[in-house]
Amino acid sequence: MRILVTGGAGYIGSHTARALLENGHKVWVLDNLSRGHKEAVQRTVGLDQLTIASLHDTDRLVQILTLQEIELVIHLAAFSLVGESQKQPEMYFRNNVGGSQSLISAMHQANVKKLIVSSTTAVYGTPSQMPITESFERAPVNQYGQTKLEMELSLEHAANQNDLAVVALRYFNAAGAHPNGDLGEDHDPETHLIPITLQVALGQREHLTIFGNDYATPDGTCVRDYVHVCDLAAAHICAMDVLRNGTVQYFNIGTGAGTSVSEVLDACRKVSGHPIPSVDGIRRSGDPDILYADNSKAVSELKWSPKYTSIEQIVETAWRWHSDSPNGYRSG
Repeated sequence: MRILVTGGAGYIGSHTARALLENGHKVWVLDNLSRGHKEAVQRTVGLDQLTIASLHDTDRLVQILTLQEIELVIHLAAFSLVGESQKQPEMYFRNNVGGSQSLISAMHQANVKKLIVSSTTAVYGTPSQMPITESFERAPVNQYGQTKLEMELSLEHAANQNDLAVVALRYFNAAGAHPNGDLGEDHDPETHLIPITLQVALGQREHLTIFGNDYATPDGTCVRDYVHVCDLAAAHICAMDVLRNGTVQYFNIGTGAGTSVSEVLDACRKVSGHPIPSVDGIRRSGDPDILYADNSKAVSELKWSPKYTSIEQIVETAWRWHSDSPNGYRSG
């Protein structure tokens, strides 16, 4: 199949592009490179397959979709920092909602009917019970989650009006790196727990700050569902088989198990062989005690299941990437 990946120079996008290639698909990447990396594209589809453009340039999108005879779009281009979204909500709505609407318009004009998109657990807000199923109320508590909810609503309208076939994958906590060691996380600023912890192991930070140790969890630290980025990429492949015109289907993509901050820290210490000092900090506003997925719908309907089922397996791939490329893609 001929596929366009928006945000294909990013963390999840580059892993997804590689998975598509490995499954025999023809892949193009569209990215404005504001947060993605040209080197990640070079290591996956190649720079000849990269278009540097904005999602807001609807005419350019129509041109690309038509010229390359695109059959399916995988839309992964979005800003995703919760703290930043609270400070700059207009930027997040313009990019995450406005960009998605521009893409939907371009697809309609180019008569492209198949779309797989990245959504997020943030649309659920802070549910009162676990695990989280797709039927839970959408009640985001931050601007990032709100933009993803608005995107989902736009998709529902487009599916109804334009007979679009959509699958929206609600990611839990993406983690890890490609086992080859040549693709991984490289964010600026870095906000994810595992990379930050491994940066301490590499001497790039003095210590890990644990934000709160008095949560209602077995060890007092927050619990999250960490899903390997290659397992996320595989979910997009599986989603291609269930697209149905006129519908938006939602799937939670997580392991179905929670891991605490302290357990992540212990895994990083074991894998890296470094002591990794930590200090206790105050709770961050809005951090729920526990979040983890009920992934049974993805398992039964997508025929998807995570291959990386332990936090140590995930950390091992991340450690290879960070130790081999301590400065990310700038490491060469």
